[in-house]
Amino acid sequence: MSDNPQRYTQLPAWPSAYPVTGARAMLKQELTDFKVTEIPLALPSGEGEHVWLDVVKTGANTQYVAAQIAEFAGVRDLDVGYAGLKDRYGVTRQWFSVWMPKVQEPDFTAFEHDEFQILSQARHVKKLRPGDLLGNQFDILLRDVAGDRALIDANLQAIQKGGVPNYFGAQRFGRDGDNVEQGRAMLAREIRVRNKKRKGIYLSAVRSFIFNEVLAERIHRGIWGATLEGDLLSEQGMPTGPLWGRGRLSSEGDALALESDIAGQHPLLCEGLEHAGLTQERRPLAARPEQFSSSWPQPDQLRLTFSLPAGYYATSLIREILHTEEPQRDTENEPAPVE
Repeated sequence: MSDNPQRYTQLPAWPSAYPVTGARAMLKQELTDFKVTEIPLALPSGEGEHVWLDVVKTGANTQYVAAQIAEFAGVRDLDVGYAGLKDRYGVTRQWFSVWMPKVQEPDFTAFEHDEFQILSQARHVKKLRPGDLLGNQFDILLRDVAGDRALIDANLQAIQKGGVPNYFGAQRFGRDGDNVEQGRAMLAREIRVRNKKRKGIYLSAVRSFIFNEVLAERIHRGIWGATLEGDLLSEQGMPTGPLWGRGRLSSEGDALALESDIAGQHPLLCEGLEHAGLTQERRPLAARPEQFSSSWPQPDQLRLTFSLPAGYYATSLIREILHTEEPQRDTENEPAPVE
């Protein structure tokens, strides 16, 4: 590895696929402006060692709610499972599971808390684990929209027809992209990270950065949504990009050349991911929202409703329409929000 490694103290301005509208809006002005409903892989069967809870939370992060549930149930924090982290700043509905074998569960719906409500409970045979969901449904209200409405509507129509680039959202990279630089320093052995969860966050950020770099290059070349010679397609027939790790790239031809070129620009990151034990995986380069609709409740308000598969970012869709800002909040130690 180089004695003078490239540093990643600021994220690149990755390009948009559609014309930049120049419009701006406020995101999450009110908690009710950002609503997310988890789409589970399965519903509880009614029998089993785990009690599943259908929870609506408002202004609370997933890990906090899980800890509160564990305390109420009298179990360890690790006995409470969930499929994904949901954004604190919004109204989000998701499932939690509580391992309670051979124990009569309490009435969780009687648990009163200012920041969440347990709607129902039922037993199931499995614990909820990260990734155990089909996707998420979004209902988002953008306020104080300023810009050319005709340009905004044109991009909305284009998204409905062609989808959007499947970028990893800024949430994955931490404040000002700091997780990528911390990951670089860790892989270069400049720092030692003992906490396994923190180490995983840094590795994910670095891996996501490489994927976004590949996707950005395809946008530059005008081929982000098209099939390139040698592309490996997803089950849905979409071209995919690399989630870097050990093993040879499965792409070929022109696609392999493009991906190898990006890897060559970030040798420390790619070599570090290989040595960290991660294996090569693939991720679709395009995201196609389902049940997508838009409306203008007020001249300066835009409402978007859609669903995305698990691991896809609503913010990556919104960035193709306009630039958003959020109210100033203390986000120190804030966990990664919804994907």
